[in-house]
Amino acid sequence: MKKTLEYLIQTRRSIFPSQYTGGAIPTSDLLKILESARWAPNHRKTEPWRYKVLRGSAIKDLGIFMCDEFVESTGKPVSIKLKKLQEKLEASSAMILIFKHRDEKESIPEWEETAAVSMSVQNMWLTTHDLGYGCYWSSPKAFAEMSKFQRIHVGKQEEFLGFFYLGTYDSEMVMDLPERKKVQEFTEFVG
Repeated sequence: MKKTLEYLIQTRRSIFPSQYTGGAIPTSDLLKILESARWAPNHRKTEPWRYKVLRGSAIKDLGIFMCDEFVESTGKPVSIKLKKLQEKLEASSAMILIFKHRDEKESIPEWEETAAVSMSVQNMWLTTHDLGYGCYWSSPKAFAEMSKFQRIHVGKQEEFLGFFYLGTYDSEMVMDLPERKKVQEFTEFVG
C-alpha cells in the first residue's frame, strides 16, 4: 500500500513508551524528523521552535532531574506517578524537548508562535510515523524549571512546551481508525 499524505494523517497515533521495544533511532533519521520540523508555517518567518535532542545517559539524567525538581518545588517525596514518568523517559530511544522561542520584537501575537511550534511538532510526528517509529507529545506539569537542567542550554526567550518521546515499536500492532465527527458536523460552508 502506497503511503499517501492522507494515509499518514489518518493513521498517525500516539505510541507510548510502554509500547517501545528499545531499539535505536539512527541520527540520520532524527535529522530527517528535525528537517521536517523546520518547514512548518510561521508568520514573519520567526521560526519560533527550538529543540533539544536527548539520547542515552542524557535521558536518564533528565529523569533524575525531574524527580529532584519535584521534591524541591513541592517538598513532597517522589510519587509513583513521577517514578512512572522516569520509566517512560528511560524507555525512549530519543527525547526531543520542545521549546518556543518568543520573537524578541514581539512583532506577532504570541499565540501565533505557539501555533507555529505546534505545526512544527505535527510535521515531526508525521515524519516519525512515516519512518516507522512511534512517538507522542507530553506536556508535564510545570514544576520543573528546565533552565536548571545542566545537560541543556535554555535561552532567555525560550519557554518549555513539553517532551516529544520517540521509540522503536512493533509496527505490526493493529490500530483501528478512531471514530471522528463527520466534516459536516464541524464545518459551515458560506456563499
